[in-house]
Amino acid sequence: MLIIANVRERWSGFLGAFLAVLVGVALITTTLVIHDSSRPAVQDRYAGAAALALPEQALDQEGSPEDRMPWSRAEAAPIRAELDAVPGVAAVVVDRSFYAQAVRGGEPVADEGAAEAGHGWGSTRMAPYRLVSGRAPNGNGEVVVDRALGVAAGSELTVNITAGRERFTVVGTVDGPGYYFSEAFAAGQQPGVGALALIADEGASAAAIASGARQVLDDRGDVLSGDARSELQPRYIEHKRDLGVQLIGAMAALGLFTTVFVVASMLVLSTGMRRREIGLLRTIGAAPGQIRRMILGEAAVIGLLGSVVGCLAGIAAAPLLHDILKGLDVTPPGMEITVSAWPLLTASAVGIGVSVIGAWAAGRKAAKVAPIEALLDSGPANHAMGRGRWITGLSVLGLGAVLAVATATTDADDRIGMALFATMTLIVAAALLAPALVGPVGRCLTAPFQKRGSAAAVLIRSELIANPRRAASLVAPVIAAVGFAVLLSGAVETMRVAYPAGEALKVAGQTIVTPDGTPGNTDEVVAANPVGKASVPTRAFVGEKRTVLDVLGTRDARWNEPGEAVLGRRTASDLGLEQGQSVPVRFADGAVVTLRIGAVLPDDPARGDFVVARDLVRAHDPAALTDDIFVPAGSRASAEVPGTALHDAVRYALDDYDTDARLTDSLAAMLIVIAVGYSVIAVANSMAMAAHGRRRDYSVMKSAGGTVRQLLVLAAGETALLVVVGAGLGVLVTLPPLAGMASGLAQATSSDVALHLNGGAVAAAIIGTLVAAVVAGVAVTGRTLRKSA
Repeated sequence: MLIIANVRERWSGFLGAFLAVLVGVALITTTLVIHDSSRPAVQDRYAGAAALALPEQALDQEGSPEDRMPWSRAEAAPIRAELDAVPGVAAVVVDRSFYAQAVRGGEPVADEGAAEAGHGWGSTRMAPYRLVSGRAPNGNGEVVVDRALGVAAGSELTVNITAGRERFTVVGTVDGPGYYFSEAFAAGQQPGVGALALIADEGASAAAIASGARQVLDDRGDVLSGDARSELQPRYIEHKRDLGVQLIGAMAALGLFTTVFVVASMLVLSTGMRRREIGLLRTIGAAPGQIRRMILGEAAVIGLLGSVVGCLAGIAAAPLLHDILKGLDVTPPGMEITVSAWPLLTASAVGIGVSVIGAWAAGRKAAKVAPIEALLDSGPANHAMGRGRWITGLSVLGLGAVLAVATATTDADDRIGMALFATMTLIVAAALLAPALVGPVGRCLTAPFQKRGSAAAVLIRSELIANPRRAASLVAPVIAAVGFAVLLSGAVETMRVAYPAGEALKVAGQTIVTPDGTPGNTDEVVAANPVGKASVPTRAFVGEKRTVLDVLGTRDARWNEPGEAVLGRRTASDLGLEQGQSVPVRFADGAVVTLRIGAVLPDDPARGDFVVARDLVRAHDPAALTDDIFVPAGSRASAEVPGTALHDAVRYALDDYDTDARLTDSLAAMLIVIAVGYSVIAVANSMAMAAHGRRRDYSVMKSAGGTVRQLLVLAAGETALLVVVGAGLGVLVTLPPLAGMASGLAQATSSDVALHLNGGAVAAAIIGTLVAAVVAGVAVTGRTLRKSA
């Protein structure tokens, strides 16, 4: 009851911590609710399949399960016959997906799923899609299309497939997406069998069918039923889901760190301002253990209340985040808001746990103070840092320096994450060491004003020297706000300069033929550009362990040797292969070809890590599309085939980066708004708490002759100074990770890359933090002075 009474009595003092917990829990709840709802859904075209029989999975070079190894026709035939005999199975359909895209008016019809839009007619039974008009396709020149395409049965339609544009007769329409060809034509496009769909008899049990199929398939693959059928997803949906999950994960990590950092600093500030109250309790007989339990209990109540309200706010904000993600085109189809227990419990546990841990760290020191000492001036407790804080602060600073160096050497995909982790570590180090920095920095900044005889400068200087711990608690949220703004905006700016420059250098003098409205270049485009690099990628399974990796088919005479493969050194090392050895390679059609390692060369992304003859890939993967075609200087490049465009080196580099840059800019802006917005709220709360806690000091100064205007100027000046100190530290802790990122980009792109900052974003973060802090501090100070009057 005492704890509840304390919370009720001192609500204004706990308001800052309550709001910090509320905002943090709301952010975590929103991201977890969205993340919980982003689980893959069963695609409509598999809704009519009782179960799916899939080949076994291969392992990637890191040993993680990856692509499934397609069965060859010979392997799939007996499996299909055995599955067809399972009780309750009406039919076993071979599911094939390959590139198909209508061309109308001389341009490809927009379709983000075109890479896997082509199917055999039997696949309609899995949805099931209903034949609306016409009949099923029989010959190779016939196709059934979605009625939404607006093409009537009996019409001619140009369809782009891997070979290029071909004329087909539309013999029917269905009420679902896709292009449906004869089974013979589909088998020619994709000879390998990646999935067998089991269609149930009317009234048959899907569970019984799945169980029987597992007994038949045994160790030759897996049988998926129910929600597990969601494993089969189009690549564009998986790409969207990956982007969305990465963004939500970054938001959750940022929200978690900011919550822990802000709530802990505010509770330290709040507890430090109660030293006289705690001293009085110690004087009347309260034991240190009772003081600690009181502080922990108060924090638990505040954390619980903040978590409950934060969960409700997070649920309310989830639709807004969903709409933002949808606007960024990073939401897979069918993604919905689903509120379940575990996100709410997780977010609440974070809110309560952070509050209790922060209060424990703050109350442990306060409870040890002797009663008489606590009743005296609070200065001794706010003077220089203790040994433990020095050791912890310097240790964290050293770890941050190591992580900043590691940012320069880590892989490109992990570089931003490493820089973010390094910045978080250095922010914590700066907050721990801030009491030792605030005083000296404050003296330097106030020295010019002190020489002019300014009383306000003398008072501000004295306050910083006398209470460096309190000042450090106020500075901590500013460090976080400015630090994250500098890091995220600086990373985007640095990459914006580095990547196009490096890419343009690699392809200088060449003309690049790129897909325009299609997922890749067809063989027709390759034939129109007979000179230059034209790599066709495929997924293949290498060695006895059948490690899955990308294999490139090239027409470059240096590597285009029949029966041979050229490997990069790292790939050769991972696979345990050397020049002259032979290795079995299983291709997309299920055929196994033994290749001789013709050469092991230094790693070169432009060449590829596992390169074979182009004709070999085309023979075993007829559906594979060709990457960008690089036509050397002096040779003519052609964009006569619809769905292609020509770029010089600079334009290619800029366009290639802009594709990702638009999304990167949006994601970075969201993260900046979250980090800075949350920190600004914390800064305003901290300054308001500090102003409220100093009401006795203001009363004394007012009694000594200080006017309301002078005291407001004093409050604004002290607040502004603390923001300037925090902003300076926020910029400093971010520069090492950004420098490491720039160094790594320089090595990766083989070009000179300097550190670039976004002055507008940094200025907005500093000014926003400054305005919020000054307004909050002055408003509470003015209210306190009016009450004292």
